[in-house]
Amino acid sequence: MALRSNDSYSANGGRAAPLYTAEQRQRRDSTRWTLVQGILAPLQFFVFLASLMLVLRYLATGDGAFAATVSIVTKTLLLYAIMITGSIWEKVVFGKWLFVPAFFWEDVFSMLVLALHTAYLVMLIGDFGSERDRMLLALAAYASYVVNAGQFLWKLRVARLTAPSQMALEG
Repeated sequence: MALRSNDSYSANGGRAAPLYTAEQRQRRDSTRWTLVQGILAPLQFFVFLASLMLVLRYLATGDGAFAATVSIVTKTLLLYAIMITGSIWEKVVFGKWLFVPAFFWEDVFSMLVLALHTAYLVMLIGDFGSERDRMLLALAAYASYVVNAGQFLWKLRVARLTAPSQMALEG
């Protein structure tokens, strides 16, 4: 069986739709929003790691609530920035703001991540719940973020693994 230019295979050997067409790949590689995402994603991850340590310190000792809170707000603002620029990136590359087939489930889960982070801000601004309640919500938001980051890292790996074979077939 010969592969057509739009055939690729998933990690488990089954056929999967290609992540990008040749035109989408070209738009991805030429837009500045790819660079913006490439900068914001690791920045957000490093802020997440620092914040996670501060939140866990607070939960373990009761100390450092202010530092933990500032770190959570910073992480959330970076999340908003990456979500907004990510939707612009999807519009440029795929012609649709969100929920393109190639990233549908990642975008769905991103909405959960965004909702949990936003719920934290609502609790903080509205002074709802205790400090501990808010920190526990932040941990839930962070757990969802880790899953979502894993989804995107997996897609990045799939794109890198399939790109050489797709380009050879299209060329």
